[in-house]
Amino acid sequence: MNYLAVGIGGMAGSVIRYMISLGTMNVGTAAFPYGTFIANMLGCLILGLLTGLNEQKKIIPKPIMIGLGTGMIGSLTTFSTFGVETVRLYEASSIYMAGIYVLLSAGIGLLLAGGGFYLGQKRSGKEVTNG
Repeated sequence: MNYLAVGIGGMAGSVIRYMISLGTMNVGTAAFPYGTFIANMLGCLILGLLTGLNEQKKIIPKPIMIGLGTGMIGSLTTFSTFGVETVRLYEASSIYMAGIYVLLSAGIGLLLAGGGFYLGQKRSGKEVTNG
């Protein structure tokens, strides 16, 4: 059952990622990989939210959580593409843009994952503490 959930989720995530890439082809400057950035940030937020929501009370059944987390979010987000795009920016003498891409991806990604996790915990009824 888990394999089927991952497969269905993976199919959905890859289609969503492709749609994001198509939708951002003409956005801003071609030097910045908007499609991958948006897909990765969206994945950070959604996975953080789902994990926080399901941490205390198992609101989402395990096969669905695996399908959404490993399948959909796993295929939506991509660290390998992020790595290759960063190297390409660097190789194209866009050292500044490569640095911005890395800092924005790590910084905003962590904020969205943490924010999503916090919102998920609040939504599940868990009292959120800082320590």
